[in-house]
Amino acid sequence: MNETVIEPRLITETGIDARVAAIIEPVIMGLGYQLVRVKLSGQNGLTLQIMAEHPDGTMTVNDCEILSTAISPVLDVEDPIDKMYHLEMSSPGIDRPMVRKADFRRWAGHLLKCETSVIVEGRKRFRGTILEVTDDGFMLDRDQPADGENAQVMIPFSALAEARLILTDELIRVALKADKDARNAANQNNEDEEEA
Repeated sequence: MNETVIEPRLITETGIDARVAAIIEPVIMGLGYQLVRVKLSGQNGLTLQIMAEHPDGTMTVNDCEILSTAISPVLDVEDPIDKMYHLEMSSPGIDRPMVRKADFRRWAGHLLKCETSVIVEGRKRFRGTILEVTDDGFMLDRDQPADGENAQVMIPFSALAEARLILTDELIRVALKADKDARNAANQNNEDEEEA
């Protein structure tokens, strides 16, 4: 197992989701992945959705199987959920939740919707393009500011309650290219290992 240093999440769970995250995050990190989100919902009975990815943002079906196989026995032993549930392991997807500063840096230039826990420049909900990212927050170019509002707003990471990319043609193109590049790199690594 290779231990990976992973940037902490800005947005974390509460309640039972937080208990599950505390149990599984060390397992996920120990395998070289990072936890994105844990969410227990009443979907299809009771579903425990766990989103994870490699630090470079990639995640394959095989990666989901690896993590599911590693997480299931730990959840069985710790038993944080007192009802039957279905475990759903997934990647964050293209219109992903943004939970780390690195997510904002990686996806700068793309459309985002977010909500803050406190009022920032007169509101709590924002939608716009990520222009710039600092250690303390990110500059958003609002796509439809109200009369009298600044088109650009700096949103502190400390005020962030929720953030998610918005699906656009450009985002799909970039995500598909990144996926293709990651697959090509993985195939190259496999070929290099076979030749060694």
